[in-house]
Amino acid sequence: MAEVVPFKGILYNVSKVSIEEVLAPPYDIIAPEYKEALYKRNPFNIVRIDYGKDMPGDNEKNNRYSRARKYLETWMQEGILIQGEKPSFYLYTMTYEINNQKKQLAGFLGLLRLEELGKGDVYPHECTYSTPKRDRLELLKSCNANISPIFSLYKSKEGNVTALFSRIIKSKPYFESRDDNGAIHKLWQVDNKKDIEIIRKELDNKKIFIADGHHRYETALEYQRVMKTMVPPHKGQEPFDYVLMFFANMLDKGLTILPTHRLVREVPEDIDEKLSDYFHITYVNDNFDIAKKLAKKKNAFGFFRHDKEGWYLLRYKEKLSEINPGFPEIDVMILHEVVLKKILQIKEIGYEMDLNKALELVRKKKYGAAFFLNPTQVMDVEKAALSSVRMPPKSTYFYPKLLTGVVINRFSHSDSSG
Repeated sequence: MAEVVPFKGILYNVSKVSIEEVLAPPYDIIAPEYKEALYKRNPFNIVRIDYGKDMPGDNEKNNRYSRARKYLETWMQEGILIQGEKPSFYLYTMTYEINNQKKQLAGFLGLLRLEELGKGDVYPHECTYSTPKRDRLELLKSCNANISPIFSLYKSKEGNVTALFSRIIKSKPYFESRDDNGAIHKLWQVDNKKDIEIIRKELDNKKIFIADGHHRYETALEYQRVMKTMVPPHKGQEPFDYVLMFFANMLDKGLTILPTHRLVREVPEDIDEKLSDYFHITYVNDNFDIAKKLAKKKNAFGFFRHDKEGWYLLRYKEKLSEINPGFPEIDVMILHEVVLKKILQIKEIGYEMDLNKALELVRKKKYGAAFFLNPTQVMDVEKAALSSVRMPPKSTYFYPKLLTGVVINRFSHSDSSG
């Protein structure tokens, strides 16, 4: 059974720093030039801890991980970062505009007791890579803290948490910050015992689906395994038995998932014929509004190759279960299992979220072809997770991204509380 608990979070002291200058996006979407900009923005920007720079002369004792620990400790000593006195949940809202529509997502930050994936009520949906996990483990071991939250989903029709949030949102937030994409992020501390109980009761017996942050969750499990050997006897309620998470109701209409399109280097001359075995194909040469053409079409894809003026609309006509039993009929699964694995038999794939940039990369012959997808649906995440199927990496891009540095969870015996 998934267990969610409040904790004594570490927050930026808004009387000492400008909050917009010190928060940052998740490490895995920060380009090198943007990292430099964040470094210059403020000497206390969280990027120095969460995604620091390698320096000449770095060694096993002095490196970006040891510097991260030093920054964390120094900033706390100087009062730049302050720890709350009461175990709390933290209501976190993101108000943003997408496709000319204004939306708001409301969720909360808390701690989740770690469970082995696939053996309890915590479900992954995407595959992971080993390199990011090594990096996150080194940071975790050095800082003994969760610097950035994992984005998770739960499903609830009860509405008590929603009503609670609607009330709290009317009060003044601890901070308000606009990110570089224009989204407004707000945070409230929820330390009233009755409010905490409302949240805990509604999440009781709920399944938790990891939306974004699979690497960090698996890293937390590895860190737990390491720490168990160092802190015997292990009772399952040590600080390292929990991980920092953002929890959002998957029924919340404020959730947005964006597609990530796929690029391939080469395609065979007879690709049209091979695709026709599995797809109904329509050639489109008078309209490159591919996203609009794909919208609301089930199991449909766009396909563009550099030697054609137009593009192809592909409509899947087979059953994925006949090719790979047990796999759900989800667009990104069909594309990878049928097109990339079965037809093209390739592993090297390029990724691009901007549809027009993907088209340009193919037109300039940097790639041989591009495949375009509709966004993965929130319920597809649930479907894949409950089927014990891992979607390919970059199957989901939840937007906007949670900011790093909003709340930090540092491990000490007094930080988490039931």
